[in-house]
Amino acid sequence: MQKAFKVTLIPTHNQEVLINKTIGCARYVYNRFLALRQELYTTEQKTLNYNACSQKLTILKKEIEWLKEVDKFALQNSLKNLET
Repeated sequence: MQKAFKVTLIPTHNQEVLINKTIGCARYVYNRFLALRQELYTTEQKTLNYNACSQKLTILKKEIEWLKEVDKFALQNSLKNLET
């Protein structure tokens, strides 16, 4: 037998802003690295693995300040989602 609990979440305004920023940054990272992987594959027939993308993400976070505003694990999970 499985049980489930349904809970309604009502975030505050600040929490909503942070959730939207996190979703937007995760989407940006996913799309940017997807394009990078596709470009690298079409030009050199090579692909980037998670570790290479993670290193590039660290460099990207130094260049783009607003990526530092969100949780790093959300951005890393975007890269892991590219692997599947």
